[in-house]
Amino acid sequence: MSTPEQPESGRPAPGNAPEAAEPPAPEEDRQQRPAETDEERDQPQDAWAARRDLIDHSPRTMNVGDRSRFGGGLAGRDQHGVSGGRVTGDVIMGSKTEYHFAIPGLSAPASASGEVPRTTLERLARTFVADEEFMAGLLERLRRDRVLVLSGARFTGRRTAALMLLHRLGADPVRTLVRDTDPSELAERFTAEDKARGYVVCDLATRRDRPLREPHLLAARDRLAEQDAYLVVTLGPTAVLEDVAAVEWRPPATADVLAAHLRTRTDEATAEKLLGLTAVTEFLARGHQLREVTAFAQVLGEYAAGEASERAVADFSLGSLENQVQEWFEEDEHTVHLRDKAFLVALAAFDGGPYALTAELSDLLYRFLQETEDPSRVPEVPVFGTHVGKRLQLARAERYEDDEHTEWGPVTQQKARFRDERASLVLLREVWTGHPSARPALIAWLRQLADDGRPLVRTRAASTVAVLARTDLPSAMALVIEPWATSKRFRQRLVAVNALTLAHLIDTPNIPRILDTWCEGDDARLRWVAVRSYGLIGPERPEQALAALRGAVRRLYEDGPGDLDESMARELAEAVELLLLSPASDRVLAELRGHLDDDRAVRDLTLAGFVGACRRKEGDERYGTPLVLAWYARAVTDGDAPAQGIPYLWRAALADPGSARPALEVLREWVLVADRATAAEWALAALLPTLVTTPTEHQRLSHLLRTMSGEDGNPPPEVAARLLTTLPTR
Repeated sequence: MSTPEQPESGRPAPGNAPEAAEPPAPEEDRQQRPAETDEERDQPQDAWAARRDLIDHSPRTMNVGDRSRFGGGLAGRDQHGVSGGRVTGDVIMGSKTEYHFAIPGLSAPASASGEVPRTTLERLARTFVADEEFMAGLLERLRRDRVLVLSGARFTGRRTAALMLLHRLGADPVRTLVRDTDPSELAERFTAEDKARGYVVCDLATRRDRPLREPHLLAARDRLAEQDAYLVVTLGPTAVLEDVAAVEWRPPATADVLAAHLRTRTDEATAEKLLGLTAVTEFLARGHQLREVTAFAQVLGEYAAGEASERAVADFSLGSLENQVQEWFEEDEHTVHLRDKAFLVALAAFDGGPYALTAELSDLLYRFLQETEDPSRVPEVPVFGTHVGKRLQLARAERYEDDEHTEWGPVTQQKARFRDERASLVLLREVWTGHPSARPALIAWLRQLADDGRPLVRTRAASTVAVLARTDLPSAMALVIEPWATSKRFRQRLVAVNALTLAHLIDTPNIPRILDTWCEGDDARLRWVAVRSYGLIGPERPEQALAALRGAVRRLYEDGPGDLDESMARELAEAVELLLLSPASDRVLAELRGHLDDDRAVRDLTLAGFVGACRRKEGDERYGTPLVLAWYARAVTDGDAPAQGIPYLWRAALADPGSARPALEVLREWVLVADRATAAEWALAALLPTLVTTPTEHQRLSHLLRTMSGEDGNPPPEVAARLLTTLPTR
């Protein structure tokens, strides 16, 4: 999210708009102005706001909400978090077990032509599951018209249904025709010599210049009537039709299909036991294709017979997903168009994000991919003609409605996500390692995303690179992360911070070592990235993170306060602030207290970070409960160490010339909050007496409470007088 002082939305500030009467600028000035305006927008985003963006926009596979890892505000300790978890690790490092899906007797390519053995039809009939009422309607239509066009996604049982319709009609023998048959020549394929009474064309190949038209079917029907034969044509969702009414295939439930196949392999009791396995329940919940369900039934049958291990059953779901992803990117343009492949990659990066945004940025990637394939060709992107449902059907994804976090609050959006949440991780790994020729386009795309004005886009660029780093750290560092980290643009460096943070939290090795090296190095930009990253991943190793921050601040002070890099000092303090407001807050507080008096540099760092943390409130609301005050109240109730550590740092901040003024301002804000919330008043009434151990401290606090004004210059709030009575007498 953006702060008012540091707009991150990519919109110009109102004050930057030109006067209406201003004369047109020379061409040279007009060319320079956008770059200058963009440079003005590129300001370092507040670390707290940047962390909020990271939390709000990270993908679901990085599990925002794990209280033990990243973020974790002090109010309840469970608002924020990012976790790699077992699933992410397994997916990234996947076993790459190979599973091949084929129905016995139907393993020939879809383009093959030949007779289907009767034994195969009988075997399919024993396990075929469908809505019988729906099938009865299809049978009646096929019997009447002799031609039936069945439309649906691949691997949903269309081909088996076509064969079963012909089998139930007694149209035997059944012959399959090649998918590349020209629709205009369809009728010519039916000859009396081949003796077939049933014909199937699976995934008939159609194009804009070669659609399937009604006259083609009428001619086929006449020829079929002469032979007393029937035809079923199956089509994909993107088939080109003219005046042809296709019937949408309704696939059966995967659980029903699996149960039917198990009962042909085992007895009823064993089948029920297998269906109750946890691995089976998880498999069915992931929306697998029917070909995968059939193959899974075979593995389960082998497991029941002692021929397959429990691990084989558990790994099957991931193995089948990996095979599907490989198919998407290995198949030719006629099966999966380059634009669809670009959409699959974009959906992997923006899984669970707004569909319109995903589609927009997938077309950007499509342009880069076209340039990679043919640099001499001008990239072209069709403006219309893309059907949302068909595109998501290919991707095995779904559209849904949900709120999206924005700088203006939650906004309801139409979103898209893979049905299997692991798909994005598997897909990105496959593209990065299995198709290196796509890397130049992917890198160019990610670099453009990193410079986008929308926080969601930048965060997803970072999460995508985090997955690539988990897969191939050296390449991801050299090609993407390091160029971002050394960029002069704060926006790109922040994306590097998020990429390293998320990479660490999905268990990418050596990230802390990289940060330690950068923090100790001479490159100021790399130090900036390292410091920001410490604030985010530091809760897992707070002592080491704080030691690195202390070393960095001492380097700043080596040349004397007059030459101090104020921006870096502020970054270091914000890193301490984030650590104080993390799940490791108690350890951080103890570490800060123990090193407070090490030297001037460390003292300034500690107090600036502490006062900054005291400014933060629940939900970032103006009158939300201060997080540190709520932390203190819990510590007093539970008798924890922070009950002494927080007052200790407060007294030090109020007594130090460098931090006294901002500390008093924070206390004034706390009093105003207490005027609106009884719980805050009670907590502040418990804290204030602990801040008075000398006459000077008493004088400082009593002066604040006696002289502070209310909001907008109003009289002092009544709570100030009540709090004044809590101060011990001199």
